[in-house]
Amino acid sequence: MSLLFKSRQNSNDKQKKSVFAGGYFFIINIFRQGVHSLGEMWRTPLASLMTIAVLGLSLTLPASLYLVVKNVQQVSSGFEEASEISLFVKESMNEQETQTLVKRLALYPEVESVTFISKQQALQEFKQVSGFGQALSYLNSNPLPDVVLVIPTSRHRQPNAAKVLLTKLESEREVDFGKLDIAWLERLNALLSLLKESVITIALLLLTSVTLIIGNTIRLSIMDKKEEIQVMKLVGATNTFIHAPFLWTGIWYGVIGGLFAFICVALMMWWLSTAVSSVASVYQTSFSLIGLTLKEFGSLVLLATSLGFIGSYLSVNRYIKEIEPDKV
Repeated sequence: MSLLFKSRQNSNDKQKKSVFAGGYFFIINIFRQGVHSLGEMWRTPLASLMTIAVLGLSLTLPASLYLVVKNVQQVSSGFEEASEISLFVKESMNEQETQTLVKRLALYPEVESVTFISKQQALQEFKQVSGFGQALSYLNSNPLPDVVLVIPTSRHRQPNAAKVLLTKLESEREVDFGKLDIAWLERLNALLSLLKESVITIALLLLTSVTLIIGNTIRLSIMDKKEEIQVMKLVGATNTFIHAPFLWTGIWYGVIGGLFAFICVALMMWWLSTAVSSVASVYQTSFSLIGLTLKEFGSLVLLATSLGFIGSYLSVNRYIKEIEPDKV
């Protein structure tokens, strides 16, 4: 009995080793076909480079538009919470009543800080900024009202919350009316949303074109090797063995096309950085363009590789099935 069990154990060990060896050689064969397909591309450098350039440029446009949105969001991020409320005090209110209003507003839980600007301070500032100092000196009285500037807390600086706070502050008896200059921010957010939707639409169209380009390139390669595929099917080659080189070709197109797109985007950002710095200096500010991060670069290459695989897979499944030895 022990000899019987021993023989069974040896048989199981041999089966495990054979399965392991089969899987090992299967993986080695797949990578060997990948290297072989890369060599095939190298043998036709002009055609391969033209295809890669088309793919890279097709991926450059959506990547560039993504960076445009990213940099615009960087510019607008400093304004998304810029919701300062200006409260204009009634002319009938004296200084003591106005100071009482300032102290009362400072106790609001929604308010971070309160600044009082008297009508005299406002007039002096207007003279300096407007350039009409001499003309204003002929006025019999100061037409400007006292103003209370209210800065909401970070939680109440968003457009909707700031509007609710404005309505609450305008209910104070000393306040004539309030002003929340946040309409421009809503317009900016609307434009950003439109830009994002446009980028997504253009990206989908271009990525679809990339898939079709790769698929058509693989189709031409399949038609060029039609007789070779027929011979391989005659000698009993499996579908996996026949499909693998074409799938690898699509993957290589995607990988190299993604790298090409990244290089184009990096060169474009470097070219525009000087012009952007010059524009920023005119407005007495500093701004530097943000390029693709390492994670975004990996996502770009992964996306291009996936598109290459999908395009080649569709062509392989569609056209290799039609090639049979009996049609020679």
